[in-house]
Amino acid sequence: MSLTPALRGKRLPRRLLQLYAGLTLYGVSSALLVRGGLGLEPWGVLHQGLSELTGLTMGVVSIAVGAVVLLLWIPIRQRPGLGTVSNVFVVGVAMDGTLAVVPDGRVLAAQIPLLVGGIVLNGVATGLYIAARFGPGPRDGLMTGLHRLTGRSVRLVRTGIEVAVVATGYVLGGSVGIGTVAYALAIGPLAQLFLRVFVVPPTDDGGAVLAGGSPEQAILRP
Repeated sequence: MSLTPALRGKRLPRRLLQLYAGLTLYGVSSALLVRGGLGLEPWGVLHQGLSELTGLTMGVVSIAVGAVVLLLWIPIRQRPGLGTVSNVFVVGVAMDGTLAVVPDGRVLAAQIPLLVGGIVLNGVATGLYIAARFGPGPRDGLMTGLHRLTGRSVRLVRTGIEVAVVATGYVLGGSVGIGTVAYALAIGPLAQLFLRVFVVPPTDDGGAVLAGGSPEQAILRP
């Protein structure tokens, strides 16, 4: 997608606010899942495993992984948007900031609210930044690019990527548990719900203010 059309329109301030609020909340939600200690979302498992291996913070690892994944867009001819590039940095910074102030949940009575709050907030964040339509995140774009390149279904491509990511992260020491399963079951419906809640309405002249790309693909639904 081109940045120029995306950065025009009467709704631009709202869309920018949604984009950066969504990306920030995404990082916060990922940190809450870490502090819950009951299992992480698939890419979080990989980030935690690499963090254990390298000694880097999870936020820094998230930024590094996002940058590497973005480089993989080149051979599959995906084009980034403002949201894509922002995703790489904002999510990691927000994650580390939250991890610095939120303590671990040491008992189940604290872990469950952290898990539930993290999953729900992740759905809110996903709806916010995808509805802003500034381009998919690096990881989502990798999935949609491989779907287009291979002709395989979105579900199959997504499953293949996430199984590989979870398996690699788990071997490296990432946390897999009931939270991982709960996230996998809940995030699709939550993202669909909040995408409808936060969708940016058309401009007064009936023209769309949203940048190119499919929100349905961006939230990884077939």
